[in-house]
Amino acid sequence: SSCSVGGVGVSVASRRLQPPAARAGFAFPVQFHIPAGSGASGNSESQRPSSPQCSPPSLRGDTMAAPRADTCRLLERSVRARVPPLLTDLYQFTMAYAYWRAGRHQEPAVFELFFRDNPFGGGFSLLAGLNDCLLFLRGFRFAADDVEFLRSVMPPTTEPAFFQFLRDLDCSEVTLRSVPEGTVVFARVPLMEVEGPLAVVQLLETSLLCLMNYASLVCSNAARFRLAAGSGRQLLEMGLRRAQGPDGGLTASRYSHIGGFDLTSNVQAGFLFGIPVAGTMAHSYVTSFTSLEEVCPQTLVAAKGDLAPVDVISLTKGYLRRVCELLGVEPGKIREGELAAFLSYAIAYPCNFLPVIDSYSVSCSGLLNFCAVALSLFELGYKPWDKHFSITAFDSLIIVGTNNISEKSIAELNSKENEISVVGVGTHLVTCTEQPSLGCVYKLVEVGGRPTMKISEDPEKSTIPGRKAVYRLIDAEGHPFLDLLSLEAEPPPEAGHQLKCFPLGCGDSPASVTPAQVSCLRQEVFLKGQITEPLCSAAETRAKVQSSLQMLHPRHKRLQEPDSYTVALSEKLHSLAMELQKSGSNDSSFLLAN
Repeated sequence: SSCSVGGVGVSVASRRLQPPAARAGFAFPVQFHIPAGSGASGNSESQRPSSPQCSPPSLRGDTMAAPRADTCRLLERSVRARVPPLLTDLYQFTMAYAYWRAGRHQEPAVFELFFRDNPFGGGFSLLAGLNDCLLFLRGFRFAADDVEFLRSVMPPTTEPAFFQFLRDLDCSEVTLRSVPEGTVVFARVPLMEVEGPLAVVQLLETSLLCLMNYASLVCSNAARFRLAAGSGRQLLEMGLRRAQGPDGGLTASRYSHIGGFDLTSNVQAGFLFGIPVAGTMAHSYVTSFTSLEEVCPQTLVAAKGDLAPVDVISLTKGYLRRVCELLGVEPGKIREGELAAFLSYAIAYPCNFLPVIDSYSVSCSGLLNFCAVALSLFELGYKPWDKHFSITAFDSLIIVGTNNISEKSIAELNSKENEISVVGVGTHLVTCTEQPSLGCVYKLVEVGGRPTMKISEDPEKSTIPGRKAVYRLIDAEGHPFLDLLSLEAEPPPEAGHQLKCFPLGCGDSPASVTPAQVSCLRQEVFLKGQITEPLCSAAETRAKVQSSLQMLHPRHKRLQEPDSYTVALSEKLHSLAMELQKSGSNDSSFLLAN
């Protein structure tokens, strides 16, 4: 006979039982799920028996926890607690003092935030963390205790008036222009432009980098897992226990969902962000049982009709004998404690029976016990069944694969026959084991209206001067093919008109391109102390990610050896960079002056 697991047929031969995960090389939990159904508990001996009421499924992704109405307020409070003004490097304060001492602290300045290489050897990244940056800027202010602590750690020669300057500081003169959260982005493109008084925007550096680096990295990692898994499997993020601390765990859950994961095991993430919450069962639950005598209560009321309690243990034993006979399996290796654990859980959750079946032997115990308990639930009306094991209700089974899953192991899983419908990922997702940091940097590009440039012996570390506009050029098929950086004062490129540009990494070799469409990538999101664009929910940003990725040409989305995406400078910006490089090499002439 055969049954259907996860919507894919699984052979159950009379002499051989090989579960799908064994073929795929994965240890896996199985959730038995009945669509009507849920997690009401079984009978109470002190009450008249009643049928459990069924709630929506927990691993299908067709239900979502409603985000709290006060989520924005909670998030802002969280940002203020996690990222106070003192969460920065000491040298930001010493530089700010030097600017203040020289009377340059109010000088207008512009910084840019970008990264130098696409992460994980891939062809793209995703921008994430912008919402928290905006909330951080809105709440940026030093408390009296902050200033007193700074007074104790800065050199004693620091003038007292500087500390009063810090006490009065806020972001009311700061302007932030950014690529929208959830957008596909590429190396060397200025993602964020921060404009304001020199001392203030200098002090913001470390905090903004901290908020953007990990969020963008884990979001990009999640997107790669989604691309590897394809659209046919759900992805469950379950890395909280392996994350770098509570804040890392919550950030990972939030941005993994935005990057493409369907579910999280993190209850707090569901509470704050409305991410669907799901879970399997730990081996400790199974191994805590040793005997059927520990099952309590030992009865369950049918889903409909007769309210007389049914002895589930006897019913399940009968089915277990039939399963063993059908499959020709020796019952001597079946673990009684495992069956007791499954029965106890099934009585508590008759509509969401969700056992982990590899605590002992999958083929000799776990799968047999699972089938016997599942069939007992069917007979009690929690799902229609017939007298054979070709049960259409098994179409609703969900197999969850977990076992230190990486991007590579998902690719291996895809190459083998299996019926795993949900993949749970923890360590390799939240710790980004393939690349632990995105490497975002924050560089000065203009001060006092004068473009500035870092000129390094390593060309990769040289910066691009001046305030810029960033445009995405799109081809006739709707795919982005080039991001153009130009001086802010330049007119924007026009669709259908040829333009000359200088691709980064190609030296002084120009290229001519003609876009079918042009979009301006950055928008003003913070002005005069206020957020100027609505903050998007996790669900809205997640949709933005999917839309942005769909536009990207498959050659740039390949997980291995993707084609490089072109980032180029306009003619005027290229000329400015060349001019500053040339003048920088002649700067030693000041030594000859009187």
